Amino acid sequence: MTVRVPEGPDAGAVWHYGDPYREQKELVAGRAGVDFSHRPVFTVSGRDRLKWLNDITSQALLGLAPGTPTVAYILNAQGHLQHVFGAVDDGETLWCHTEPGHAEPLTDWLRKMVFAARVEIAEAPDHAVAIPPGSGPVVVPRAELDAVLGEVRAGSWATEALRIASGTPRIFLDTDDRTIPNELANPDDGRLGPAVALGKGCYPGQEAVARTYNLGRPPRRLTLLHLDGTANDLPGVGADVLADGRPVGRMGTSERHHELGPIGLALLKRNLPIDAQLEVAGIAAAQEVLVDPETGLHFRPARG
Repeated sequence: MTVRVPEGPDAGAVWHYGDPYREQKELVAGRAGVDFSHRPVFTVSGRDRLKWLNDITSQALLGLAPGTPTVAYILNAQGHLQHVFGAVDDGETLWCHTEPGHAEPLTDWLRKMVFAARVEIAEAPDHAVAIPPGSGPVVVPRAELDAVLGEVRAGSWATEALRIASGTPRIFLDTDDRTIPNELANPDDGRLGPAVALGKGCYPGQEAVARTYNLGRPPRRLTLLHLDGTANDLPGVGADVLADGRPVGRMGTSERHHELGPIGLALLKRNLPIDAQLEVAGIAAAQEVLVDPETGLHFRPARG
């Protein structure tokens, strides 16, 4: 039995194959493949592709090895998230994919930034994104999709539940137009989550990210919410998260996990007590901290 997502950005994708909890377990064990062919694919080719993208995105791409999956953000001057894409290079072409409905504004923006760089951007409708068993995302010809995925499959219910449990935000759903990368991850080993290299050179929005990291605190923090399992429904994306009846944050994605039960991601006010009991769409929720409220260097000059 194949059940497809009826609406939303993943409409038409496989939601589950009849047993979403078993599919989660197969994914964890590295035995299931996932069809991500609803994600739009485009390419960036040309000798300058990695240097050019290194200069305009949050990711360090100069040394990207062929076959290594990566992800990058594009920020505005205030550090707010504007675009996101995953990618893998084959030595000649960077194969990119992004969220459904967001490919056209992303590629339009990229084309406006080419100037004198020797790069070419093209849509690739004859290719698709897949997650082979035990692997990360790859881009393959659509004719090879079934062979790459294998016989054991998992749907978007399983992938979303595991993603949420890992604390990995989905841009445009777990974020809004005010989100900065500092709200989404703790700094670790020169990085701010998988898409931001803190030590790389200047790029649009880099100053705002560095200033928040070095001298301030982000206004919000990504949080894993454990939702009351007796509720029949899950909260919608964008719903207000309440504490004592007052809005304290924005709900993102949610799903039912095979071990944790119903869970979701939310952006909450940084100074909200981490033990505050919450409610969203009439459902009680408890916090599990993902981003430390005090994250960052917070350097202050010593007083003489």
